[in-house]
Amino acid sequence: MTSEQIDLTHDTELIGEYEQVHMHVFGTPLRVLDHGQGTHVWDVDGNEYLDFLAGIAVNSIGYAHPAWIEAVSAQAAQVAHVSNYFATRPQISLAAKLVELAGAPQGSHVYFGNSGAEANEAALKLAKLYGRSLGADKPYRIIALEHGFHGRTMGALSATWKPAIREPFQPLVPNFEFVPANDLDAMRAAFEATDSGPVASVIMELIQGEAGVLPLDPEFVRGVRSLCDEHHAKLIVDEVQTGMGRTGKWFAFQRDDLGGITPDMVTFAKGVAGGFPMGGMIAFGEELSNLFSPGTHGSTFAGNPLGAAAGLATIGVIEREDLLVNAEARGEQLRRQIRACGNPLFESVRGRGLLNAIVLTHPCAHAAMDWALEHGLIINAVAPNALRLAPPLVVSENDVDEAVHVLAAIPSDLPND
Repeated sequence: MTSEQIDLTHDTELIGEYEQVHMHVFGTPLRVLDHGQGTHVWDVDGNEYLDFLAGIAVNSIGYAHPAWIEAVSAQAAQVAHVSNYFATRPQISLAAKLVELAGAPQGSHVYFGNSGAEANEAALKLAKLYGRSLGADKPYRIIALEHGFHGRTMGALSATWKPAIREPFQPLVPNFEFVPANDLDAMRAAFEATDSGPVASVIMELIQGEAGVLPLDPEFVRGVRSLCDEHHAKLIVDEVQTGMGRTGKWFAFQRDDLGGITPDMVTFAKGVAGGFPMGGMIAFGEELSNLFSPGTHGSTFAGNPLGAAAGLATIGVIEREDLLVNAEARGEQLRRQIRACGNPLFESVRGRGLLNAIVLTHPCAHAAMDWALEHGLIINAVAPNALRLAPPLVVSENDVDEAVHVLAAIPSDLPND
């Protein structure tokens, strides 16, 4: 990483080519990246960056980890894909390992997909099957939280709150309702509005990542769990961003300071395979798992052996290198040093483990992100007044020191976005 002027000669040329052939759904790329090692990446012009975004919480064990490369290479040499008419050892082993890590009861089952949106689609479809099993004379309902984000496919989008990304695609899937986060009275009122039909399920993130890394109140989380139990509804916890060790536990629902509850379904993706596209859903218990039968859901690439091998390698590195402990320790270091750095632009910092956000005193997050990038640090403007920090779980004490050194120097008089 360097503070010198960054040369972008080849980068600029390639971005021009990119924009000629790619749909403009992601905007103009910030850089054209070439390769990575550990917590650092290099662009096509050789400029080095300290990555405190990790592919948006995906690259759990950093870049080019030897164990990940070895596992994926060996699996690619053996078999990269089989249809879902067949099973493979990595697929079976990864599913069993995820059930174990989630502490799910006997009879729990895993569905594999390719992304977080697909993971949530599977959970919502299972919730709809459960709703049908209630046998009510009115349509069952699914409750989501305001400011929640669960994906951009049509079902997941129906549970995603942000109007700007919902409204162009309406009408969406019916019978989804939104309740303010951390408002247990509003949630209770939604459950008790039985004239509208029974509640089949509640879906929520324990840290609302895309809303600006907003942790839910533990009392609210436990209250929702109790309401689900009382009204025979199923609780879906979306761990797409928070799962696989990011918050210092394998799953955020296992943290006492985020509720310490047991879900009925948990969805995962992002960090599970260390950069390989994979997601999925764990249904807790035999009764719920059995609602899926052959033909009710599927995907050509579900449980892909190459992705499963990447997942097993990623989990193995997290276990062997004590990265859950590291996530907790480095997260505490990061928050402590940000609070102490004295930058007047920083109002506060929030988060758990290695999923954090710096709250800014005015809405200049994109300008701050761009300034950091120009000075060799990759972060993300997750909200107009918030910067998201989600480095690889292998991040070191020195990496945190280096990142905070750049963050502390971000000018406080940046223009609003």
